[in-house]
Amino acid sequence: MPAHPAWRITLPHSAAAVPLARVLIRTALADADAPADGDTAELLTAELVANAVQHTPPRAPIELVVELLANGCQVEVHDGDPQPPGDLSARPGDAHPDPWQEHGRGLLLIRTLSSGCGHRRTPHGKAVWFTLPSRRLLPADARPRRL
Repeated sequence: MPAHPAWRITLPHSAAAVPLARVLIRTALADADAPADGDTAELLTAELVANAVQHTPPRAPIELVVELLANGCQVEVHDGDPQPPGDLSARPGDAHPDPWQEHGRGLLLIRTLSSGCGHRRTPHGKAVWFTLPSRRLLPADARPRRL
């Protein structure tokens, strides 16, 4: 049993998975009064789930795991394809992505907005993950501002 609160849900392998994942992450963070930024968590979760739906076989299950940590949260998306996602490591030129490139912006968002990200193999495919720090740990000038 995890030491921190966690949620796990199997998502449909369809476009409906993205809004369901958004609702789950928003609800999980709000119900637990989590310190992580919910808007960023929602955006990055939607990117991971959309990638899983688009790049894995139609019958492969997709699972969303959200774990609250003492210093933020970690989100994982499990899918049935063992192939690694695109490059999750920072690269020179990431600050200025190619505007003509059709794919890859989601991974750029994940690399840029998370405090950590990566992937690992699982017995049934892979898990792609990101972590977000607690808003309470960020310097005041680095905290997201609400309009």
